[in-house]
Amino acid sequence: MIQFVSTKGESPAVSFREAIKNGLAPDGGLYMPKPIPQLPESFWSSLTEHSIQKIAFEVCRLYTEGEFSVYELESMIDHAINFEAPLIELYDDISILELYHGPTLAFKDFGARFMAQAFSRLDQKSGQDQLILVATSGDTGSAVANGFYGVPGTRVCLLYPSGKVSNLQEKQMTTLGANVTALEVNGTFDDCQKLVKQAFNDEDLRSKLRLSSANSINFARLLPQTFYYIHALSVLRSVLGEDSTPVFSVPSGNFGNLTAGLLASRMGMPFKRFLAATNRNDVVPEFLETGVFRPRPSVQTISNAMDVGNPSNFDRIHYLFRGELHDIRNEIWGASFDDRQTRECIRRVYKDWRWVVDPHTAVGILAAEKFREETGSEDPVIVLSTAHPAKFSDIVEEQTGKPVEIPNRLKACLEREKRSEMMENDYTAFRTFLEKGM
Repeated sequence: MIQFVSTKGESPAVSFREAIKNGLAPDGGLYMPKPIPQLPESFWSSLTEHSIQKIAFEVCRLYTEGEFSVYELESMIDHAINFEAPLIELYDDISILELYHGPTLAFKDFGARFMAQAFSRLDQKSGQDQLILVATSGDTGSAVANGFYGVPGTRVCLLYPSGKVSNLQEKQMTTLGANVTALEVNGTFDDCQKLVKQAFNDEDLRSKLRLSSANSINFARLLPQTFYYIHALSVLRSVLGEDSTPVFSVPSGNFGNLTAGLLASRMGMPFKRFLAATNRNDVVPEFLETGVFRPRPSVQTISNAMDVGNPSNFDRIHYLFRGELHDIRNEIWGASFDDRQTRECIRRVYKDWRWVVDPHTAVGILAAEKFREETGSEDPVIVLSTAHPAKFSDIVEEQTGKPVEIPNRLKACLEREKRSEMMENDYTAFRTFLEKGM
């Protein structure tokens, strides 16, 4: 059975159940599997025959042995991953992996919906309620709210920075009610993330409440994100041939998405390189260039889900490579782009190829183009498209001159009343709020 250890190495190893329930290890580290299990050669040799649901099942059973029966695991995946992730060629072997066909039109539906299914089944077995704390810069909150809405045995508390998410993102988070509570924090995403981490490190609070997290610090959010990397490779090889091996360009904020790609590679997935594509919050590209990790307050941009100045999952990246900078650089290439460049990319992609992309996907495309220009690489590139352009319609329409069609499920939430609690960036106030039962 796979055990999970802390990236800081100062907490005992735990099971899958304990890792996802705890969210964060007692020493403040993030959980990682030890050892990372390998998918068999027979899986990789028949990869093009597998659906994304089949891939999800084969990956999950490596990590959840003893926790769920085959029937439970199949049911969880059927409920959680009931939408597709098409791979569309944009131009010159640069393809877009559309990860926004789930209920909230963002890639985080993969992780949030799988987590909700896992928590629901584990909570039914334990008979105890779980309080899920989530800091969000945009899409995580809406995906978690939707995924956990009405799930028995769970309560969800979302923290988001006031005035720093799009109107659609805010409506998706704040209009559900029931077991979902939204806290509008006077601060940045980093402030929200700090409040959540303080709660997890508060032993007295944790003795009173069963806390867990649905942020990418939780391994159960990371695991489902490996599914679509392997699925993308499968689709690419079915089109370009069995030997095709891609570069993955990953729009990055808290770096859970890129870390999931690294995890897939450790399970045996072939790849050429991962591109860490960021906006002005360029902590990781700067680290790749200088060797110095220098976290700092985040800067607000039009690609707001990536506005992270101290990415939590850097600890996992450091752990995977044992801190060896040379090895990290061999697998990860980084670049950052500002809002002007992002807007120009949205405009150009629509003008040249009549394709509409959101600001985050635009950053991924820019990284793909810059990587090819600087390295001369002719390898196929898969850009992870993380959100539907309708979620950023004001920005996209300004650049394309074309109205973005808003899917019905987004229109519906726009008509509902916003319900959120305003809160200062103060841990004492946050703790009091939680203790009073929200």
